[in-house]
Amino acid sequence: MKSIPMTTGVPWHVSAFRVETGESGEAELVGRIRELRARILFDRGRRPDFQTPDGGYADDQDLDFGAWHFVGRREAGGPPLGYVRLSTPETGGLFQTRAHLGAERYEDVLREHGLGVAETFEHSRLVVEHQARKLGLGIYLNAFAMGAARFLGAKAMIGTSGTADGQDRFHERFGFRPVPGTRRYVGHYTEDVVIMLYRPGFSAGEFTGLVEQLEEAFPSSVVPAQHAGLGVASQVGHTPQDQLRLPSTPLMAAAESSHGHAGASWQPVLFTLDREQDRIGLQSLIDSGQVREVMDTITDQLTELVTSREPRLCSSPDAAERAVAEQLAGTSPQEYGTWVWYPWSGRLVHLLPREEFRLVRTDRNRGRIDRAQQRRLLGRRVGVIGLSVGSSAALTFAMEGIGGSFKLADFDSLSVSNLNRLRAGVHHLGLNKCVLAARQMLEIDPWLDIELYQGGLTDATMEEFFTGGAGPIDLLVEECDTPYVKIAAREHARALGIPVVMDANDRGLLDVERFDLEPDRPLLHGLLGETTSSDLRDLTHEEMVDVILTMVDRERISPELTASVSQIGITLSSWPQLASGVALGGALTADAARRILLGQPRPSGRFYTDLEILTAGDRSTVA
Repeated sequence: MKSIPMTTGVPWHVSAFRVETGESGEAELVGRIRELRARILFDRGRRPDFQTPDGGYADDQDLDFGAWHFVGRREAGGPPLGYVRLSTPETGGLFQTRAHLGAERYEDVLREHGLGVAETFEHSRLVVEHQARKLGLGIYLNAFAMGAARFLGAKAMIGTSGTADGQDRFHERFGFRPVPGTRRYVGHYTEDVVIMLYRPGFSAGEFTGLVEQLEEAFPSSVVPAQHAGLGVASQVGHTPQDQLRLPSTPLMAAAESSHGHAGASWQPVLFTLDREQDRIGLQSLIDSGQVREVMDTITDQLTELVTSREPRLCSSPDAAERAVAEQLAGTSPQEYGTWVWYPWSGRLVHLLPREEFRLVRTDRNRGRIDRAQQRRLLGRRVGVIGLSVGSSAALTFAMEGIGGSFKLADFDSLSVSNLNRLRAGVHHLGLNKCVLAARQMLEIDPWLDIELYQGGLTDATMEEFFTGGAGPIDLLVEECDTPYVKIAAREHARALGIPVVMDANDRGLLDVERFDLEPDRPLLHGLLGETTSSDLRDLTHEEMVDVILTMVDRERISPELTASVSQIGITLSSWPQLASGVALGGALTADAARRILLGQPRPSGRFYTDLEILTAGDRSTVA
């Protein structure tokens, strides 16, 4: 049995064992495993089906026999703090996903992904004590099961994920993707459940390095089932926190390796203190010493809330104070709303509950975007390809409330030469541009639903970007530099009826293609004729420059850009771009996207907001 160091340098101790048969000794062990799982799943009454009439706990599944079981502890011999199960194809007839979908639909799903039942493993029953959950054991166990599946030769991993607490989003961080059409309510879990699929040959998302590390560690962590040591299962969770000796180190979700930003975190952790497990988790976080700064302006936020609902209260501080007291309804200000932990900055921020926060945050939109329109926009999903120029669009969309869900794609990392136009600091150098944008967007609204494609948009991910993951996109912002991807993305968008907007960062060029209204519209307004994406593979540098100039209409580009083209690769390292142009592009694409998503007039075409012309002396409106 081996203790594997976490990325933070503090070990979790994981033992792996397989239960082969239902003989008496192993049946007793499985009984203890089931009790451990059921008690955590019961969650103080949230899932009552896991408690027996006599007050015990039960989670009986035949799938336990023949499966691999992984038990996590703080140290060898300590109480179990978490568990996950990995089932092999030998017991595929009992898989939870097969039961959820039905045998025929299950096999259809695998075939649709080019997979067979004999090469598909299932991971399930990831459960972690609340004290250890916020400190990274869930991440570690999930990565361990994935590493074991790789070692055992899995071509695919499949499983069911709950959605109420974001378990599906948790698995997406590991490279799992939801299977469209599989989400439905399951009474046993009291929440919607969706099927998630992962191919071990692909990236494991934020935790690729950890999964690879644990794949190598798996063989040395295997122990005989009789040595699993689960005799204390019934005591787990009732041990005082100071006896658990939980690691007082950064959350695994926040851990960044010594090699720059590998596995960099970008998702905040949210705590709502009317839930006991969140209260425990927040206290554990505070006790860990990871919080560098606490921002608590909840009283001011409550005042903003009541005055945004009743503007007349602005002139009456006493009335506003009474309205705040009514809003609290006896709840202490400290326990009201949501505490948001940003692992990458070490900040803990106290905010209003989601709907109230969004009402106040977008209050100044009113008069331009009314409440009903704001709700419509928040229900939309936007895809952004290219997070250099596209980062300005993504951030403007987040600020203005254009979209509640986003898919961001870019393979590139921030370099020094990007700092002339990207909103970033020197401490972000080497960070993937998707991660950078997602962090900034989630610091504006921590409830945004964001999916990242850190390998960029490729043939392997194109379909998933447009239609998979959490759902299809409603609008595409295309800002990448690769001609093949620019055209391939438009081919997909046209086939799916998805509108595309683009800013070219020269003369304020805004490009709009309403494929939602014009399904036969030529790509890029026909500027490339009958050229398809397949014609644009493997271009030379000169060919690529020529294609891009054709796309932006070489006769209309600015004199400065015209003069620069011939110098690229000679006296200039790349295309010249300015922060002012990028900021303008964010405004132009946001305005166009808002109108399109609200059904307002915004026709296809190419439009220029050329500030040199628009602000020329003869355009002044005053003498």
